[in-house]
Parts: sequence; C-alpha cells; structure tokens
Amino acid sequence: MPQMRVNPNRMELLRLRGRLTTAKRGHKLLKDKLDELMKEFLARIGEVRRMRREVESRLAAAYGLLTIARAEAGSAALASALMGGEPVELLDVTEHPVMSVRVPIIVLRELPARHGYSFATTPAILDGGLARLAAVLPAMVELAAREKAIELLAAEIESTRRRVNALEYVLIPQIETTVRDIRMKLDEAERGNLTRLMKVKEMVERAQSGETEMGL
Repeated sequence: MPQMRVNPNRMELLRLRGRLTTAKRGHKLLKDKLDELMKEFLARIGEVRRMRREVESRLAAAYGLLTIARAEAGSAALASALMGGEPVELLDVTEHPVMSVRVPIIVLRELPARHGYSFATTPAILDGGLARLAAVLPAMVELAAREKAIELLAAEIESTRRRVNALEYVLIPQIETTVRDIRMKLDEAERGNLTRLMKVKEMVERAQSGETEMGL
C-alpha cells in the first residue's frame, strides 16, 4: 500500500493518528448503516415480489376482458371509447426518510366515474374489464411506490458499500502505512541523535581526561 506524501515529523504523526481514528470511526458508522440498509432492503423485497405476482395476475384477468371487448367492438372503436373523458390528476406524491433515503409515498385519489363512451356502441364486457382495472389500480400504485423505494435503497446500499470499501481497503491502510513509516523514520532519527550524543559525551570525557593528565 503506497504511503502519503507528508513530512515525517511529530506534528504530522499526531495529525495522521487523529485522521486514522476519525476514519476508523467513520468506517464503523458506515458499516453499521450498510447492515441496516441491507436488513431494510431484504425485509421489503419479499413483500414486493408477492405484490407484483398478485398485481400481474389481476391485470392479466382485466386484460383478458379487454381483449374480448376489442374482438367484439374492433380496435378503433375500443381505442375511441378509452380515449373519452377529461384527464384528471389522480396521484399525490410525498416523501419520507428511511435510513437517510427519501422514499416516495404515493396516494391515489378517488377515481372519477367512467364516462365518455357510449354504452350502446361498446360491449358490456368492456365495463367489466375497466372495473377490474380500477380495482387493481390502488395495488399498482402501492407497488410502484414500494419498487421505487427498493430501487432507491439499492442505490444507497451500493453508494455506502463503495464508501466502506474505500475506507477499509484504501484510506485506512494508506494512513496506517504512512504512520508506520513516519514512526520508523522518527525512531531512526532518535537513534541517530542518541548515537551522536554518546559520541559527543565520549569526546568530552576524553578531553577532560586529557586535561587532567596534563595537570598532573
């Protein structure tokens, strides 16, 4: 692991030790967050899969009736009937936080009464198909909100995992390597200073010994 480019002095050593402590604390917090995100993700995904199977089954039944209606009335007549009426706003969308992720809350408003097409020129089975679609719509809206929440949680899990890995495998080892290198250089410098001091002391003692002999 390559070390950082820093001056090998005690001030830098203290700074890096503080940074290492902060990095390890941040790593633990992010790891805990990642674990909680995974628990939340796994708790939601099973229910969403069940809901999707149910919604798809109910939609298949509704589409079956609409297929029969198209066969009886013709594609053009059915399309014209389904395009009738005025567009209205059906959804209210807000957000709420889940593990620092803002997931959507989608509320379906009351559906307008079916109108805009002639009952005389469309088959009765069309009403049944549209009724089934209206019945499954709340579940579709709830499913959409839950699947979007899972998508956002998955993105946050991936982002948090990258940050955890960057700290665990890059930054923390890099700081530790640099701290060890600075410590070694400081110890080496300290040993060098001690050796020089011992040599100076030895020279002073020899000089003093020589002066004593001359005095004698």
